[in-house]
Amino acid sequence: MEPGSRLPGGTTPAGPLAVEVMLEDAGWRGAMRDPERIVREAAAAALSECAARGQPAQGQIVVLLADDRALKRLNHDHRGKTKPTNVLSFPAGVPGVLGDVALGFGTVRREARAANRRVADHLAHLVAHGVLHLAGHDHIHAGEARRMEQAEARVMRRLGRPNPWRGLT
Repeated sequence: MEPGSRLPGGTTPAGPLAVEVMLEDAGWRGAMRDPERIVREAAAAALSECAARGQPAQGQIVVLLADDRALKRLNHDHRGKTKPTNVLSFPAGVPGVLGDVALGFGTVRREARAANRRVADHLAHLVAHGVLHLAGHDHIHAGEARRMEQAEARVMRRLGRPNPWRGLT
């Protein structure tokens, strides 16, 4: 999937919030039950968080659940970095389309294990993180980073999942 490409055949899903999940690495299914549902719920919760804070965002989102090789290629092509990463966001800049989010299975699984977290919880957190980026959040400066972390914690609470920032310094 190329960022901003929408779905195969040039079609887009219908509705104010439509999340299309493209599962390209079977490892996601082996690590959790129904990764597509987790993605859709996390995206919806992130957009609900934005709306609750007076920053409504609507539009279609494509989430790619890929392998590290695909994320390494995207990271190289769009950020000039020659390594895989956990999540990338590509805002669309087109009315009715928020953009695309891509996640690399191997990196997400390694990070979850290193933090002693369930892969499903880490996936939900990173989808929320990516969708918050699509909605205009960022973490370049300390104040922005803190606001984004707080938003992510509220999203995880909405989902009934653990706060990814609890216990970190």
